Amino acid sequence: MLVLLPPSEGKAPSGRGAPLKPEALSLPGLTAAREAVLTELVELCTGDEDKAREVLGLSEGLRGEVAKNAELRTAGARPAGEIYTGVLYDALGLASLDASAKRRAARSLLVFSGLWGAVRVTDRIPSYRCSMGVKLPGLGALGAHWRTPMASVLPEVAGDALVLDLRSAAYAAAWKPKGEVAGRTASVRVLHAPTRKVVSHFNKATKGRIVRSLLTTGAAPKGPAELVEALRDLGYVVEAQAPAKAGQAWSLDVLVTEVH
Repeated sequence: MLVLLPPSEGKAPSGRGAPLKPEALSLPGLTAAREAVLTELVELCTGDEDKAREVLGLSEGLRGEVAKNAELRTAGARPAGEIYTGVLYDALGLASLDASAKRRAARSLLVFSGLWGAVRVTDRIPSYRCSMGVKLPGLGALGAHWRTPMASVLPEVAGDALVLDLRSAAYAAAWKPKGEVAGRTASVRVLHAPTRKVVSHFNKATKGRIVRSLLTTGAAPKGPAELVEALRDLGYVVEAQAPAKAGQAWSLDVLVTEVH
């Protein structure tokens, strides 16, 4: 199973570890595209601070993020699973998984990123600020920048496994599974049952809990239909819509009333 996750806006501090080694990151087919974003982002953030804040969509209170980006090549790096924080990652609780579940997480989780394209939770990266919605002066919109390299690399990464897509819309734009891969893809949204609306906290926390449940139980569904049954066995209320035609993904709605 391959699980596609969004990143978090907030990040943990980089710490004092060894600096980034771009060539050591997973998915080496993305290396050139990563280097292009990294080079322009560092250049942008070492120049006019106000321009950098405008491009990155940062408020005055987040001015320090510009200086952090300027030091990406020399800052300490930590596993991505420790860098990403927030509601989804708190609910996922990677650090508290047992050894077997951590191994499954290392194999199956892929975090999408405006800067890195996609990384595994074991990849060592520095803390940064660069969302997929950013439009860099030279490269343009990052969602468009990543589409070509992703289209080449991600089908091979997915192999013949189920793809569980938990990304938000901005990150889903960077790679849309097609053809046979799409038929093995389940795109999930979480709805507040009484209103049948997406509520940010319910959505993020429940997605984190779903991933944790699958990792801790060792569930290994082979396709979307098996995933629906696995989630129901884990106590989730799931409504599933199979694709109307070949080359489309399944749509899964998980209904929740409250999140603990």
